Parts: sequence; C-alpha cells; structure tokens
Amino acid sequence: MISASTRKRATSARRKTSRTEPVKLEVIVRSAFWKKRRTAQSVVKKAILAAAKAASTAPAELAIVLSNDSTIRALNRDWRGKNAPTNVLSFPAAPDLSVRKAGPRRGSGKSRDPSPYIGDIVIAYQTTAREAVAEGKRFDHHLAHLAVHGFLHLLGYDHENDRDAEKMESLERRILGRLAIPDPYAPNLDAPGVSAD
Repeated sequence: MISASTRKRATSARRKTSRTEPVKLEVIVRSAFWKKRRTAQSVVKKAILAAAKAASTAPAELAIVLSNDSTIRALNRDWRGKNAPTNVLSFPAAPDLSVRKAGPRRGSGKSRDPSPYIGDIVIAYQTTAREAVAEGKRFDHHLAHLAVHGFLHLLGYDHENDRDAEKMESLERRILGRLAIPDPYAPNLDAPGVSAD
C-alpha cells in the first residue's frame, strides 16, 4: 500500500513536470530544404514551449511538420480552397476548439485529460525563407513567429476580425519578446522596398 506522503510527493513531481513541459511536441522534417537550417527543430520547439507557457496551456500534444511549398500548396488547396503556397497552416484536432487554458473545465470540477492531442502545424521552407528576406528578418526569428502563430491557432486564437487579430498579435509579440525576437508586425525600415516616408 502506498502511503499518503508517497502519493503527495508523486503528485507534486507530476505537477512540476507538467509545469516545465506543458507540451509534448514532435517535429517531423519532410523536406530536404530544412537540412540547410540545422537549428530549425530547436527553434520551433523553444517557440512552442514559450507560447504554451505564456498562454497557460493545459498539457497537450502536437506535431510540427517542416515541409516545402509544393506540399503546403496541396494542403492549402485541399483544405482551404486556395491553390497557392502559404507560410504556415494549422490543423486543430477538434475544429471547434476554444482557447485552452490550464485547469479544470468550466463547470465540471474535473481536471483536463493529461495530454490531449491538439493538432498539427505545417510550415513551408521556401515561403518562410522568401518572407524572411523580403521583410528583412532573420530566418530563425521568422520561423519562431510562424510556429507561435500556428500554435495559437491550435488553441483557438484567430485573426478574422480586428479585435481578434489584435488579441492574437499582442500575445505573439509578448511570447516572441520573451525569446528576444523583435516585434514581427513592426515595419522593418531596413527591409528591401521599405522607405521611412
């Protein structure tokens, strides 16, 4: 029989573990283009963990697929009806998922499942690289921003209207600031084609 003090220590250890690692994350590399960026996997992992902490995310599991323009174009066409590549797509496991916070469900008094699968994020290498150059951003900074952006979509954040966009962008700025990444929405006057006028 397990003593009450042993159970208490085990519960405390589980709580500490879930606080330090609120997200179980698998990064899957599906394009040879990503071999050029040896730090890509660690960049997205660090960004997602920072986002989970800032958003007080309940324990969750997700996958990030580092892909290419042709794959993301097909996904964008098939799932969104847009036959063009994009930088990041999010595929929530539950389409009606509202913003998930740590703690019990409203009104249930019960804890959430230990590690529910919340979905997948797909990031296209070529579009990410083109945008980073065009916007005068470091590739790793732009990649981190896209990972955070995709993760927030999995949590139910969106930018369909100005109020929701401001809420989401404000949280993105705060998360990226904690990673010492500049505001991704501020104009970069050093970017090609941008003037101070």
